[in-house]
Amino acid sequence: MTDEDESAFDEFLASRSTALLRTAILLCGASQHDAEDLVQGALEKVYRHWPRIRHDNPQAYARRVVVNAAISVARRRKVIQEITFARPPDTAVPPFDVDLREALFAELQRLPTRMRAVLVLRYWEDLSENETATLMGCSVGSVKSQASRGLARIRERMSSLEGALR
Repeated sequence: MTDEDESAFDEFLASRSTALLRTAILLCGASQHDAEDLVQGALEKVYRHWPRIRHDNPQAYARRVVVNAAISVARRRKVIQEITFARPPDTAVPPFDVDLREALFAELQRLPTRMRAVLVLRYWEDLSENETATLMGCSVGSVKSQASRGLARIRERMSSLEGALR
């Protein structure tokens, strides 16, 4: 890599690593350690391909690597969990101790990984339906339906939590 490539990568790293970490945290759950691992892996791939991608859209490339890695990790965990453990029953958030942000975050984590990725990309990363579909390698219709179903699930759970608080 040339010195110019190195300095451009350093600028990219300084400007986008925090946003990538936030996205990874939302995608993989409360574990900041897992999110940091995802981002580190993504940045390694970006670095390896930097001369080729730096003039295109390295942010989209890095984001896609993070999303794909989060989905793969969730898939592996689900298989391992199904093989080795029975899932504990879902528990409601205790009444009168609900912070809205934490409750929304918890509900987001309950969604299937791809659905969660659609919501994070659409509403956290503020990507269009087309950009989200391209990034996830699916149709715009899939993005629309996943977003609609995901929001409906979160609204349903949040309204039941609100009813429990009254």
